[in-house]
Amino acid sequence: MARPAIGRRLILVALPVAALAAAAAASQQRSSASVTVQLLAINDFHGNLEPPSGANGLIGRTPAGGAEYLAAHLKNAIAQNPNSIIVAAGDLIGASPLVSALFHDEPTIESLNAMNLSVSSVGNHEFDRGQDELRRMQAGGCHPSDGCQDGDGFAGASFQYLSANVVQQVGEQSATLFPATAIRTIAGVKIGFIGETLRNTPRIVTPTGVRGLTFLDEATTANEYAAELKRQGVRAIVLLIHEGGVQSPNTDPNGCRGLSGAIARIAENLSPDIKVVISGHTHQFYICTIAGHSVTSASSFGRMFTRVDLVIDPADGTITSVSATNDTVSRDVAKDPAQTQLIAKYSAGAAPIANRVVGSVTADIRRAPGRGGESALGDVITDAQLAATSPADKGGAVVAFTNSGGIRADLVASTRTGTEQPGQITYSELFTVQPFSNVMTVQTLTGSMLKRLLEQQFGGLAAGTNRILQVSGGFTYNYRLDAPAGQHVAPETIKIGGRVIGPNDRVRVATNRFLAEGGDGFTVLREGTEQLGGDIDVDALVAYFRTRSPVSPGPQNRIIRLD
Repeated sequence: MARPAIGRRLILVALPVAALAAAAAASQQRSSASVTVQLLAINDFHGNLEPPSGANGLIGRTPAGGAEYLAAHLKNAIAQNPNSIIVAAGDLIGASPLVSALFHDEPTIESLNAMNLSVSSVGNHEFDRGQDELRRMQAGGCHPSDGCQDGDGFAGASFQYLSANVVQQVGEQSATLFPATAIRTIAGVKIGFIGETLRNTPRIVTPTGVRGLTFLDEATTANEYAAELKRQGVRAIVLLIHEGGVQSPNTDPNGCRGLSGAIARIAENLSPDIKVVISGHTHQFYICTIAGHSVTSASSFGRMFTRVDLVIDPADGTITSVSATNDTVSRDVAKDPAQTQLIAKYSAGAAPIANRVVGSVTADIRRAPGRGGESALGDVITDAQLAATSPADKGGAVVAFTNSGGIRADLVASTRTGTEQPGQITYSELFTVQPFSNVMTVQTLTGSMLKRLLEQQFGGLAAGTNRILQVSGGFTYNYRLDAPAGQHVAPETIKIGGRVIGPNDRVRVATNRFLAEGGDGFTVLREGTEQLGGDIDVDALVAYFRTRSPVSPGPQNRIIRLD
């Protein structure tokens, strides 16, 4: 009789142990269930609160962009997966349309706050107005000279700018301008973000805007901070970087055909701990896998956003899989009311200036370069700059140059920003074309300096037509792209008014201040003498349209490529 009693006691003890084991196994299974986090990424927004026009407002043939629609699409995406975070890869401000630029890009910061942007890398255009102004964008406060023009203050960005590879000297130590990294916890898992801009930023912004800052190698710096995040226990790591590439041909928003550009080199040198790279700068779209890293870019001007699904193992916090797609910000969804209200507020303030008709065009004037790198709009802009600087009291320039990258939009005859008629051009349209408010500068260069200046088009940042300077009427030259360094341009073809410029001739040259300070790698312009300041570039363009309208597309016959 005793043995059964003992047996029963053993059974009674064994049952709770089994139950506990089963409960522990179930708990372990629940804790190891993967979590899918959705990154929603944008890049190169450039203050395009209102839907951009012309080619800048299309993805393929689909009208795209505008903050009202971007915000709506992002909300729809979040509704599909609440475990979402909105991130960006720089150039959110700078080179902005008038409705944002007139208010020092405060409207764009407020728009992105309303979209719940969480974290962004800095881009080169964040430095257009200098580091002090960029700090104000982050921290808030009224503009030091213009105050708070909208009358209700400026709180700054509620999202965090990151600048891992931008450092400054602070006493005996060096420190990043903004934090290098940010950690966000979503659905119980931690994601670490590293933010960078391209190391060549000093070569493509006004030197005064980055004075005192050092820009470090992108891959080396990212790897160092990835290791630091890993030491902090963060194993899901994303790089937000304002540097990019280009597909060839660039027709598939989710393709990666023949990708070229700096981002490929950077990705190949990244630590395997960095699984995802959100890129920008080139205004292109692509979804790539490079050396085991998922690399994305979502075009520009708010016309697209990237969905990146991260499957994360909560047991160790690692990313187990990545999938990404680029979505078009089509204009067939209901507008976001908060964005509509914000845009209406600032548009009303800008309207008296923005909608003023200043001239007209005979046809669309495009910025797309011809085979030699010359564009119809580049011709018009440099002709306007020469007209503004050729009088003796304005500097007596005989030729004007401008950088193609400073021409930000087409002039489209059918565009209407207010009540103007088709073909009429408003101040807002011209400002969108040239939004940097660069001061014109006239200086003396010798013929040999001009030859070296033209040769600098074919080295440095990239070879080819993307660095071809636009030139005013009367200045002509021929070049061969396939030629040894320093021998692309034949000296005897460099002419003004049909006359060959000799190496010792002295030539008065007009450029914007950005170029005069060596921007875009055109360092020869720093050697100029007898400098004289002039009008702001957009004011020169406005004056040209007021006196020369209707303006026709430029002839594109000043720069001849021979091969």
